[in-house]
Amino acid sequence: MFSFEEASRDSARRRFVVRVSALVALLAPAVFIAPAFMATGAQAADDTMRVGVLIPGSKTDKGWMESGYDGVSAAQKEFGPKLKTQIIENINYADMEQALTNLATKNQLVIGIGGQTQAAVLKIAKRFPNVKFSIVGGNKGESMPPNVAGYDVKQAEIAFVAGAAAAMLSKSGAVSYVGGMEIPSIVNAGKEFGNGARYINPKVKYFESYTGDFDNVAKAREATAAAIAQGADIHYHILNLGLRGMEQAAKEKGTHIIGSYTDRCGSDPLYVAYSITGVGYQAQYAIEQLAKNQWQPGYKAFGLAMGPKASGLVICKSTPAMDAKIKQIEDDILSGKIKVSEG
Repeated sequence: MFSFEEASRDSARRRFVVRVSALVALLAPAVFIAPAFMATGAQAADDTMRVGVLIPGSKTDKGWMESGYDGVSAAQKEFGPKLKTQIIENINYADMEQALTNLATKNQLVIGIGGQTQAAVLKIAKRFPNVKFSIVGGNKGESMPPNVAGYDVKQAEIAFVAGAAAAMLSKSGAVSYVGGMEIPSIVNAGKEFGNGARYINPKVKYFESYTGDFDNVAKAREATAAAIAQGADIHYHILNLGLRGMEQAAKEKGTHIIGSYTDRCGSDPLYVAYSITGVGYQAQYAIEQLAKNQWQPGYKAFGLAMGPKASGLVICKSTPAMDAKIKQIEDDILSGKIKVSEG
C-alpha cells in the first residue's frame, strides 16, 4: 500500500510518461518519413513498380497535361499489372509540396509533369533520398539533387519550326502566339515562334501575348481575339485549359490553330498542324528507365536530337514542298546553322 507521498510521486511519474509518450507520437510522422518509403520498398519486392505522377492541371486539357497523362497510360499498357500508378491532378502551387510528399511516401519514382513542379520537386526530393524524381520540362539552370532527373523538352526549338509552319500556312500574312505564365521557357518559345515565322516570311505580322495563367480561358480568348482583329489567321500556344479560349475565338472567326505536344491530325478541323514536344514520351521514358534499372539523375535534353517521338512538326494537309522545308529547318537547327534560344 502506497503512502500519500509515494502515491503523489507515482502520479507525477505517470504524468511525465504520458507527456513523453504524447511528444513521441507528435514527432513520429516527421521522424518516420524516410522509413515510410522503406516499407514501400518492401512492398515492391514482388517486382511491382510503383510510380507517382503529379499533374498540376487537367489530364484532359488537350495540351501538356493530357500529353503527359497519355505517356503514363502508354506505360501502363506496356507493363500491365507490373506497374502501379498513383496520379494526383489539378494541384495549385501552394499544395504541390504536400502532394509530392504524399506521392514520395508510397512510390519508387515520382514524376512531375511540367516545369512548374520543379521548385517543389527539388525541395521535397532532399527529404526522400531513396526515391527517384523525374521532372518533365525540367530546365538546365538549377543544380539537382542526386535523386532528381530533369528532362528538357526544348520548347523554343520546336516553336521555331512551328513558326515556320504558321507562316507557310497563313493566308493573311499574320500569325499569333499566346503563352501562359511569362517565365523564361515560355517567353523563349514565343520569341522563337516569331523568328521561325520571319524565317519564311520576313514581312509577316507577328502578335505575341501572355495571360499569366495556363488555365485562364477568358484571357486566352481575349488575347486570341485581339490578334485576329489585327489580321492573324494562324495561332500557336503554350497553354493548358486556357486553350479552350483560343479555340473559341478561332472558331468564331474562322481562323486556325497549330496544336502543341501531340499529333492529333484529323481529330478537329480547327487544327492545321501540331508540334510534338514529347511530354508523354518523356513520362513513359522515365518509367521505362526505372523498369530497366537504368534510370539516371541529372539534366537530359530531348528535343529534335531525340527523334520524332520526342520532337517534331506535323502539318495535317501538307505538300511535299512544305515537308521538305520543315525537314531542312529541323536539320539546320540540329547542325547549329539555325541557332535558337534555350528552353
